[in-house]
Amino acid sequence: MKKRIISVILAVIFVFASMIPAFAAQKSDVLRFDENGEFKILHLCDCQDNYPLEEQLVAYVNYVLEVYKPDIVVLGGDNSIGPKETKEKEVAELAEIFVKHETYFTLVFGNHDHEQGVDKETLLKYFQKHGGKYCLAYDAVPELHGTANHNLPVYASDGNEVKFNMWLLDSGNYVHEDNDPEKKRLGYDSVTPDQIEWYKKVSEKLEKQEGGKVPSMVFQHMVVGEIYDAMFPRVPFALSPITETYNNGRHYPVIFPDTSKFKGHIFEPPSPGYYNHGEFDAMRERGDVTAILVGHDHVNSYEVKYKGIEIINTPSPTFHSYSNLFTRGARLITVKEDDAWDVESEILAINKLVMKDKDFSKEMEISRFEGFFWHIVGAFHLLLKNLTAPFAAILLWS
Repeated sequence: MKKRIISVILAVIFVFASMIPAFAAQKSDVLRFDENGEFKILHLCDCQDNYPLEEQLVAYVNYVLEVYKPDIVVLGGDNSIGPKETKEKEVAELAEIFVKHETYFTLVFGNHDHEQGVDKETLLKYFQKHGGKYCLAYDAVPELHGTANHNLPVYASDGNEVKFNMWLLDSGNYVHEDNDPEKKRLGYDSVTPDQIEWYKKVSEKLEKQEGGKVPSMVFQHMVVGEIYDAMFPRVPFALSPITETYNNGRHYPVIFPDTSKFKGHIFEPPSPGYYNHGEFDAMRERGDVTAILVGHDHVNSYEVKYKGIEIINTPSPTFHSYSNLFTRGARLITVKEDDAWDVESEILAINKLVMKDKDFSKEMEISRFEGFFWHIVGAFHLLLKNLTAPFAAILLWS
């Protein structure tokens, strides 16, 4: 009798367990290239808002969804910073924007999402609850470091072949001495070895399944440490506050980026994790990642190619936290089915959109003249960067 009861219990557990991957597959098989062979991703980072959401943020998100019609939105972390008491309402208000536009969305978490007393597991449930079928975020392996590590395949426009893949990784919060939260904070966290191993195994499985490597992009909140190797020279000593130390002990003078190396703006030193666990190297070795897209540094919009992988920072659209008027916005990534290895993206800067559309200007309460003024300021900054690029390359890297 006991054996029979145990058998029934095990059968129930087996049936329930078998439903979990089926649910994950159901949630991730809806993405495909359109009839024009394009797939559009809106990378929306650091909304970092309270409840109710700032009206200008809501107006901006509504506008870009209506005009640019992305196939999916990726929330890039620090998605909400409201107090515990209104946290679910804040998540619901954000998720319901995508539901209203019938736009799929997914997410990664940042270092601030959980700080108001609601853990990331609960936040994920809030997004799933209020996003309904449009929320594609899930926790592929709950035992991994972080929450909501997952991948989303994108299928061919006219078949079941996986033509593109999206990796969503939780880059964590902070690290402390001796891994003790009560001790000194050393810096930011980063993607950890168990997450890297999970990526490698799923990547290998996908390659075997599809008969070749599937071009992919990685979305996470914190940038990889290699951003310093890509854009800053190394020096043999630390000299605070001129230098920062990353990549397990290497020193870089953060006030001297090589402006010849990157496109876009950089207004604050990039902020990778304190430790580098080899994420970038693993992805370079696998050879399927075309770009790593991050947020976190609100006023940076750089793009730099390093050892075959684009490292891209998307600025913030926030009106609640820090930003500036000529980077504020989001990034639209367009992937082509016939060449998904190529990376095409543009910043949907609020000041430029205000200049183009008088109705949007009125709704945002930002005059077209103000938009034009900040556009000129931004253009002048880029001009200075380009003019200094040859000298920076000679002085810093020769």
